[in-house]
Amino acid sequence: MVSFRSEWNAANAVTTARIAMVPFFAWALLADGGESITWRWVATAIFVVAASTDRVDGWLARRSGQVTDLGKLLDPIADKLLVGAALLILSWLGDLWWWVTAVILVRELGITLMRFAVLRYAVMPASRGGKLKTVLQSVAISLFLLPLFALPTWIAVLAYCVMGAAVLVTVATGIEYAIQGARVARAGRRGAAGRTGAVDATGSSGTP
Repeated sequence: MVSFRSEWNAANAVTTARIAMVPFFAWALLADGGESITWRWVATAIFVVAASTDRVDGWLARRSGQVTDLGKLLDPIADKLLVGAALLILSWLGDLWWWVTAVILVRELGITLMRFAVLRYAVMPASRGGKLKTVLQSVAISLFLLPLFALPTWIAVLAYCVMGAAVLVTVATGIEYAIQGARVARAGRRGAAGRTGAVDATGSSGTP
């Protein structure tokens, strides 16, 4: 059984603030149809600030010894909301291929659903590969959020290269998490079956 104790600490407050930034980011990116240089820079700044808090909340949680189950769940959810909003809007504006957005979001949604599915057995924290994936996605998206139409061509080339690396790591870590989730589920079912068997054995041994 997972219990959410000491939910409202500084680390989780930062994570919640990251979630609250998503609507403001989306509004800035969509301003003037995404063609305003000024608003593209504003959207990029909001995204970078929001994405950087991912490191802050983790540092606060470890420093204060307040790593909670709620924080482990909220953190990846906040990341996926921010990244998902950015990818969908960029693709809708025609700045990013839809297949890239589809691959990343299908992976993110699938792993999130799997996390909830195995929550009864254990909370799956982010792995090192998962953290690398988040960094690559954040850097790639930040580059695509820039007004590339008004910047040197090499920046656009860099953006596509980083996004390519992000997609590869996203798929690889998705497979890794899927395997880990399957193992957690199997172990949890075996444990539940063992406890059920023990209860049945104890009940059948009573005096008639």
